[in-house]
Amino acid sequence: MRITKFGHACVRVQGDGGVVVLDPGVFTDPVALEGADAVLITHEHADHVHPHHLRDSDVPIWTIAAVERLLREQAPEVAERVTVVRPGDRLEVAGTAVEVVGEKHAVIHPDYDRFDNSGYVLESGGASVFHPGDALTPPGRTVDVLLAPVSAPWLKVSEAIDFVREVAAPRSLAIHDRVYSDVGLDMVASHMANLLPEGQAFERREPGQDL
Repeated sequence: MRITKFGHACVRVQGDGGVVVLDPGVFTDPVALEGADAVLITHEHADHVHPHHLRDSDVPIWTIAAVERLLREQAPEVAERVTVVRPGDRLEVAGTAVEVVGEKHAVIHPDYDRFDNSGYVLESGGASVFHPGDALTPPGRTVDVLLAPVSAPWLKVSEAIDFVREVAAPRSLAIHDRVYSDVGLDMVASHMANLLPEGQAFERREPGQDL
């Protein structure tokens, strides 16, 4: 499995059967979608789904009902390529086994309505990777790589660290990182290095770099 970090929350996963792109949002270079066989989208926020990127590609999309509704309104020609998934679903996408995990976005503020959000566990060639979207819902199983959110209006560093500890993947790759400056991201990496137990590694990559 080849894992490539793109802008903010977008990650490209190349497995044995093809290429799956997760959450190509507004901060993502559209090059992330070149040659993709499938797209998975966790929720409806613009930093995770950008209809313009999807219009420029004919790749099939798997996502939750809330995103399908958004695309019906903003890009109906894209919505025709959407398959709606639900929490607990198990499917095969571009030759990669996918499990749908969780159903609610993390709380930004109690006065806001909760958004729907589902993460995805992808497994190919004996390796597994988990993208939680904007939530701290664990996958309920062991995974080899956690795509770990590190900066958001709904997240503080102690919560990010505890989530990485809870999932307990041998390797965690920082995602959802556009909110912080380089100084802030260095602080997160320092805290992770200090506080993660032995056997858990935390890593950052620039857009376009492989894990």
